[in-house]
Amino acid sequence: MNSDLRHEYLKTMGIQQWVARNSDAGSNTDTGIAVDVPAVEQVHAETLPDWQALESQVSACTRCVLHESRTQTVFGIGNRNADWMIIGEAPGADEDKQGEPFVGRAGQLLNEMLLAAGYQRGDVYIANILKCRPPGNRDPSADEVVCCQSYLQQQIALIQPKLILAVGRIAAHNLLHTTTQVGRLRGTVHHFGEQEIPLIVTYHPAYLLRSPLEKRKVWKDLRFAQAVCKQQLAG
Repeated sequence: MNSDLRHEYLKTMGIQQWVARNSDAGSNTDTGIAVDVPAVEQVHAETLPDWQALESQVSACTRCVLHESRTQTVFGIGNRNADWMIIGEAPGADEDKQGEPFVGRAGQLLNEMLLAAGYQRGDVYIANILKCRPPGNRDPSADEVVCCQSYLQQQIALIQPKLILAVGRIAAHNLLHTTTQVGRLRGTVHHFGEQEIPLIVTYHPAYLLRSPLEKRKVWKDLRFAQAVCKQQLAG
């Protein structure tokens, strides 16, 4: 994407374009420390289902009570060979109706965020911690997360992304097994699973709709994620 077009998308997000003082990924962190998290259960390639089989498993899932109130499951969407995997919290009302993650106003803002970073929505893969909507858009329960986590782990294993972008508190806390505030998790390269996939934390688009001044921080996070992914591809 050329700089003029990126500037237009940044204007749409309400962000004034800026140039980082130092393009080195490590120096762009708040702490300068890369943090490893406990390894999740390893998903072996030989035991992985194909995409169609996995999606069928999810659509028929009755592991938790959320299947009783859902309109449909929200499996995930995007490029199954993506460098970036975006992981959010759980489907909302619009997602439950359409069967696709990040639609509605928050989804439109996520699209603008990605465009500002040089990506089309179809260039990345987008999924959630949960595949079903919690009633009233409440936070997912610990039991619901446990019931759903193998589906997400299998998606990650199938895609093998170069970078995971965790958007929002619920995604960050469950992927990193922490209760640290999102603001303190930002600006650091975390690692997910035995493959040590770089993971960057940023704010959820829904939060940005309520706190638009925080968009500048998200733009910084996206620039950081770009640098980390570039480093991964070069390595």
